[in-house]
Amino acid sequence: MSVRLHFIVEGQTEETFVNRILIPHLANCSVWGKVRCVMTSRKRGVKYRGGLRSYEQAKRDIQLWMKEDQNPDVVFTTMFDLYALPSNFPGYENAHGITDPYGRVSALENAMHKDIGNSRFVPYIQLHEFEALLLADPRKLDWIYLEHDAAIQNLIQMASEFNSPELIDDGDDAAPSKRIIKEIPEYEGMKVSAGPLVAEKIGLSALRSKCRHFDEWIRKLERLRQGIGV
Repeated sequence: MSVRLHFIVEGQTEETFVNRILIPHLANCSVWGKVRCVMTSRKRGVKYRGGLRSYEQAKRDIQLWMKEDQNPDVVFTTMFDLYALPSNFPGYENAHGITDPYGRVSALENAMHKDIGNSRFVPYIQLHEFEALLLADPRKLDWIYLEHDAAIQNLIQMASEFNSPELIDDGDDAAPSKRIIKEIPEYEGMKVSAGPLVAEKIGLSALRSKCRHFDEWIRKLERLRQGIGV
């Protein structure tokens, strides 16, 4: 049994990552993927995509795609960052009081699943943002940033202080992307191309071994051919 999987992602970095890494991998499991950035607005017939400013925007876009493709062999999933998640997200206030990051993100995903109310929906929120995946092995940043040995070494040391890159603080100055930009300022203007390339060099197996929540999501997607939905 094959399954079609539609990804709704936060921005172009995630879109490129899904296209380059996840869709080819899942094809081996007879799960055929398609990805698009969340639609944030529509003006004069033009759709604008990328950035998660409001949960209601994301909800409308998810439900619109579900309405457009109601076939029973289709599943929908998300890739949104926990960092800077909109405060109108379902379950936000309750989750905010959960100190364990894994418990917090699980509560948010469950609340989102309940709010969307569709068995074909598999919610996923990235702990704490996409760049956590890059900190699974910061050494691979040298594929692009060739003359940043000291900066990369600083990132390696920092990442080693956490049990998982998913646990790296999500504060304004301490989120994974902020830590990378602090050491390698060039990353800020290159993240759409550099981020997925570095993740590809790290490899999906290494990403999964270092990032428990990410691995749990991929396992769910791999099993979709066994039955639609969650």
